[in-house]
Amino acid sequence: MVPETVTPFQLLRTRLLLFAIGFGRRMTLGARAAMIDGRRIFLIRHTYVPGWHMPGGGVEPGETFAQSVEREVVEETGHRLTAPAELFGIYLNAEISRRDHVALFVCRNFEKEREFRPNHEIAEAGWFDIDALPEGVGRGTRRRLAEIFEGVQRSDIW
Repeated sequence: MVPETVTPFQLLRTRLLLFAIGFGRRMTLGARAAMIDGRRIFLIRHTYVPGWHMPGGGVEPGETFAQSVEREVVEETGHRLTAPAELFGIYLNAEISRRDHVALFVCRNFEKEREFRPNHEIAEAGWFDIDALPEGVGRGTRRRLAEIFEGVQRSDIW
C-alpha cells in the first residue's frame, strides 16, 4: 500500500535525487505564445537574436508553463490574456540546444493593457497578416504558423 502523504525524509531524498540527476541533465524550458487575431499573428524582434518570433521566454523556478506564457505576453507585448491559453504542442528546440524545450500556447483572448515600447530586449513588435509576414521570420516560427493556420502535420522539433 502506498502512503497518501510524503514524509519530510522522502521529500528531501526525492529533491536530492532530482538535483543530482538534473546537475548532469540540465534542461531549459520555455513557453511561447501564438497570439492570434483572425488571420493576424503578433510577432516580436529581439535585440539579441535575429529574426521575428512569437513572444515568449524561459519558465522561471516555481512557475508553470501557463503562468510563464501569461507573464511573457504582458512583458513583451503589452497585452494581457483574458482567458487561459491553449497548449498547442511541446517541442525540442534543437537549433538552440539538444536540451532546450518549448511549449507553444495558442492565445485568442487578450486585451491591450499598455502600448508596446521598444526596450533592451524587444526591438520591434506588431501584428502581421499571416499572408504578409515580415522578412526574417524564423524557420521554427514559420513551421508553427503552418501547423496552426494550414493544418500541416505537427513536428516535435521546433
